[in-house]
Amino acid sequence: MTNKELASQIIKNVGGEENISVLTHCATRLRFNLKDNSKADIEALKNLEGVLTAQLKSGQLQVVIGAKVNAVFDEVSAQVHITEGGGRVEEPPKNKISAVIETISGIFAPTLPVLIGCGMFKALISLITNLGLLPGDNSFMIIMSMIGDLIFYFFPFFLAVSAARKFKVSEYMALALAAAYMYPTIMNGAAAISEGGPSTMSFLGLPILFVNYKSTVIPIILSVWVLSLIYKRIDKLVPDFLKILLTSMIVLFIMVPLELIVLGPIGSYMGTYIAKFIDWFYNIGGFVAAALLGGTRSLLTMMGMHYALAPLQIQQIAETGGSTLLVSALTANFSQAGAGFGAFLRLKDKEMKSVAGSASLSAVLGITEPVMYGVNLKYKRPFAFGMASSAVAAAFLSFFNARALAYAPPGLFTIITYEANSFVFIIIGALIAFCMAAVLTYLFGIPAEENTENAGSEIHTSEEPARTLIGGQIEISSPIKGKVIPLSQVPDGAFSGGEMGKGVGIEPAEGKVYAPFDGTVDMLFDTKHAIGLSSADGVELLIHIGLDTVELNGQGFTAHVKTGDSIKKGQLLIEFDKDSIARKYSTVTPVLVTNFDQYGRIEGISGMTADTDTAVIRII
Repeated sequence: MTNKELASQIIKNVGGEENISVLTHCATRLRFNLKDNSKADIEALKNLEGVLTAQLKSGQLQVVIGAKVNAVFDEVSAQVHITEGGGRVEEPPKNKISAVIETISGIFAPTLPVLIGCGMFKALISLITNLGLLPGDNSFMIIMSMIGDLIFYFFPFFLAVSAARKFKVSEYMALALAAAYMYPTIMNGAAAISEGGPSTMSFLGLPILFVNYKSTVIPIILSVWVLSLIYKRIDKLVPDFLKILLTSMIVLFIMVPLELIVLGPIGSYMGTYIAKFIDWFYNIGGFVAAALLGGTRSLLTMMGMHYALAPLQIQQIAETGGSTLLVSALTANFSQAGAGFGAFLRLKDKEMKSVAGSASLSAVLGITEPVMYGVNLKYKRPFAFGMASSAVAAAFLSFFNARALAYAPPGLFTIITYEANSFVFIIIGALIAFCMAAVLTYLFGIPAEENTENAGSEIHTSEEPARTLIGGQIEISSPIKGKVIPLSQVPDGAFSGGEMGKGVGIEPAEGKVYAPFDGTVDMLFDTKHAIGLSSADGVELLIHIGLDTVELNGQGFTAHVKTGDSIKKGQLLIEFDKDSIARKYSTVTPVLVTNFDQYGRIEGISGMTADTDTAVIRII
């Protein structure tokens, strides 16, 4: 599926262009604020090729794409004609905590490409300096340092734009407020304080504190939020024929003194004390606090809440020169990478082995979503082992005062931005996270029943049976094209427990059911949502299309056979409207051998995307 096709399917399954209020993206996710969340088909989104998962968190729909998120975002933007972060309607009310988290994520997400890019330059500068390759006053190093500092020094400007989009107010007015914070009079006054200069200046008898606002986060966000409240009210009061002359003038006259006298100092002190609180928390909590954050960091990433920590981490770096919070991200990334690598070593299925290997490498380089969603959460235990390993590694690093010197995605290439009593301890901490998770996953992470080797599939003509006899074994081909999952993962206890039969679940890629072998239609439900087949050799197979779909009373299903018909392998049996069914029901389709008690063992072959000639059940 091309990026353009994927974008089209995503738009369709979020409820269409008319349902999109706000669209942004981060390093791995598309983030939608929708007018009506109930119109989003999350199951259909999860099943799209190229989508790792989809979820509703804090009132926001997150579609996890992975490394190609920028390309997919561009395609979505081109098709719906919505600017990044642009909104057209008021968003539905949310609880306060969800609203705060969503607001922070929405403001920081658009800045991430530049933030990460500048962080990478800082990492490169650190490497060159530590290796003694070039002196700091070299002209090349000066330019490199300038690039690395661009967003960090002028952060108020960057945040002004994204905050204005989030709060739906003029970006240029927001930039004017950022310019007031960074104006030479204020910045030079702050710098002169250390040399005995005055700490304030007066405006109408009110003191304006000289504060260094570079790298600050909270002051500009507070100011733009207040701007969004004031601007609308002033604009309503000014007559239409005077708006262009007076509205902006009055707003600036109110806002600039207000932010310099009240909002800026409050925000600056908030940032300072937040940074001090984090340091205090780590000093008091010690390795326990470090382990707690290290162990839960992957959970925050999974829920999309990790960007809520971004302003805290940036503020901590600005105030103290380094962030202890980012250490948990380093250990979490390496531990999830290690868990994926352990799965790579243990898995027998060639396709899943390849997925685990490439996703583990991606996590080592700083992008963990592919390994988390594609491998570790799929098998569950690797994800838990990754969390435990991250907790141990973070606790270890806390003993040696580890911290990050720059905001960059934690990984192999940016590990040089971390420091401790000795850099050796950073290396050891990363190895603990990676190796512990890898070993635990290799030994205990993949359940035996979910670790079967895909024996491959043979091409059969319509005259041949669809199961292949190999030394007394029977292999049943997939009746549906799609992703094959273990029966235990089918979200319905009636099937996942195995009482109704042994087999697999299939997440359909299309709405068609084919005959998996030559045989007979034993039973076709009136509602057409399920069909029972028997093979020439006596295997009885139930194909149940979706879960609870009996409630549809046949709507969306078209049968091409009837009870008693003879069938040939590859023959079309049933068509169903996958997309409309998925709006209300899970389309996961159990495929079960119902007379399993007549055989020694039934093995489901899962972990791959099946075609109709792919073996999915082995009977021994």
